[in-house]
Amino acid sequence: MANSPVMLITGASSGIGAATARAAARAGYRLVLAARSEDKLAALAQELGDSGQVLTVQCDVQSGDDQKAMVDRALAEFGQIDAVFANAGRGGEPGGFSGADPEVWKDMILTNIYGVGLTVQHCLPALRESQGHLLLTGSAAGRVTIPGSMYSATKWAVSAIGYGVREELRGSGIRVTLIEPGMVDTPFFDERPAHALKSEDIANAVMYAVSQPAHVDVNEILVRPTPAQQ
Repeated sequence: MANSPVMLITGASSGIGAATARAAARAGYRLVLAARSEDKLAALAQELGDSGQVLTVQCDVQSGDDQKAMVDRALAEFGQIDAVFANAGRGGEPGGFSGADPEVWKDMILTNIYGVGLTVQHCLPALRESQGHLLLTGSAAGRVTIPGSMYSATKWAVSAIGYGVREELRGSGIRVTLIEPGMVDTPFFDERPAHALKSEDIANAVMYAVSQPAHVDVNEILVRPTPAQQ
């Protein structure tokens, strides 16, 4: 499997990231799984039957040093990166603009925007080499106005990053896909939503995008749950 493609996933320890890791492993990808939790990453690698095909890297996406080390380790282990899924993100901001904790805002902005920017910047040289695929986890919240939501504002920013990097890379052979989920039942939420998508549904969208022939660039995939029956 030395010639099989390599996918790097941030925020890989749970939720959409972990589901995508499972789907990509089934599709024959070698994996670079990055997250802050080493224990969860190790458990996921064991679940995937790691036989030299899975590299786990502890990475805080707010740290440029961590992100550089992530890419350096990936290239040292596998020699290439063919797809990057910049998926790490966080929510949780009760109180709206009137009453939210600004420290929560700060961490959210640094993770959801700055962290995505760092992933893009550090991974682009390898993607240029492989003429690979960059995927970003945006959100349906990055397409609509949600009252009092800094989270929504960060996802509007992710959409802008996706549009902007696509234009920067035009003609490079690198494909760029925004994955925009609606409500997904993941550990992201303190209380499980009653009517939501599953992480696997979003993983399927990722795998659809990366499985297209090289001349097909799936720009955006917006996935929402089917409205509940009345």
